[in-house]
Amino acid sequence: MKKNKITFIDLFAGCGGLTEGFLQTGKYKGLAHIEWELPMVNTLRNRLVKKWNHSENDALKRVIHFDMQKSDELINGNWATDSKEEYSLTNHIDVVRNGLKGFIDEEVDVIIGGPPCTAYSLANRGNKYNHPNDYRNFLFESFVNILDYFKPKVFVFENVTGMLSATPGGKLVTERIYQSFEESGYEILPTNVMKRAVLSAADYNVPQNRRRVILIGIQKSKDLSSITTLESIYELLKSHKSKKIKTVREAIYNLPKLTNDKCITHDQNHNRRYHNSRDIDIFREWILNEMNKKTNDEKINYYKLKVGKDTKVSKYRNLEWEKPSPTIVSHLNKDGLMFIHPDPDQARTITVREAALLQSFPEDFDFIENMGWNYKMIGNAVPVNLSKEIAIVLHKSLTSQNSTYGLL
Repeated sequence: MKKNKITFIDLFAGCGGLTEGFLQTGKYKGLAHIEWELPMVNTLRNRLVKKWNHSENDALKRVIHFDMQKSDELINGNWATDSKEEYSLTNHIDVVRNGLKGFIDEEVDVIIGGPPCTAYSLANRGNKYNHPNDYRNFLFESFVNILDYFKPKVFVFENVTGMLSATPGGKLVTERIYQSFEESGYEILPTNVMKRAVLSAADYNVPQNRRRVILIGIQKSKDLSSITTLESIYELLKSHKSKKIKTVREAIYNLPKLTNDKCITHDQNHNRRYHNSRDIDIFREWILNEMNKKTNDEKINYYKLKVGKDTKVSKYRNLEWEKPSPTIVSHLNKDGLMFIHPDPDQARTITVREAALLQSFPEDFDFIENMGWNYKMIGNAVPVNLSKEIAIVLHKSLTSQNSTYGLL
């Protein structure tokens, strides 16, 4: 019997960058989306209701607020104890009682997800708080546990490129990951060629230079050899690269101009964040003097002159109209000094809506939390257009006249 849509579970779902891309193809059905941070959970639930025609009750059931480290409990349920009361208050009662196995009554075809990348980030390597035994180094184990239970045909595992060189506990994390997936019965790229899994979002219609590891795994026990191979999936991904690089101008130029704090738009996600007068002057001067082109020493001296403080790295950077944006990061929730809008007349950093468009979220995607949380969830998301291309490639790879799926 042919299936109408490929089913998936999204782990470490965030606000739904991966989910959004898969759903946009019209070829997938999301069964569950797991996320620990409640603002992201609420945002994704809102999206499923407003855009993807879920009832509020169904969105409450499918988008699950839970700590992925407790994967056994996630699967089996029985969370409703005094010590876990927060889960009872923020989730559908059936999920709390029965776990994933209690309400997922369909075969899971694909599992997607990206464990938090902070522990692998090159920028975070020197952080004194980044301990080799940081639990975030090993969150892939929770991903594997869910994989072991549902045994999907294929999985997609996204992370930062720093993962390729991270050595928590003195061993390459890629070796640990390869061994774990191998023992679970999945074929992935071996450690020595895992660099082939690095994709640039700019190659997939995303107006942003963002390189990420996209590990795809195929279950060995499934008879997929006549349909697809790991090699063919990555080759197909290469063939889906866009012919033209999308720029900042194409992404955000047509938005309403915000020249001062009195400019308020109808879009709650496109309003200025507060800047003091000193920073406003710096933003304007930085763009007009083309400070992006200066040497690092010149940028450091400029900062010292303007702020009166020492720094080892440049603190400012403006986006440029005719180029893709630099990588959108969650640090935007702290400040936007490295994301100055290209227009000197506006003299500001980018808005939540602009950050979202540079991540290729559609303009009707509502970010419903406060500004700080909205910036954080956008910076942590997988770009939607990249996700969509991955979804299209997987669909092509999994569908044939001999497969379980109809040609959708």
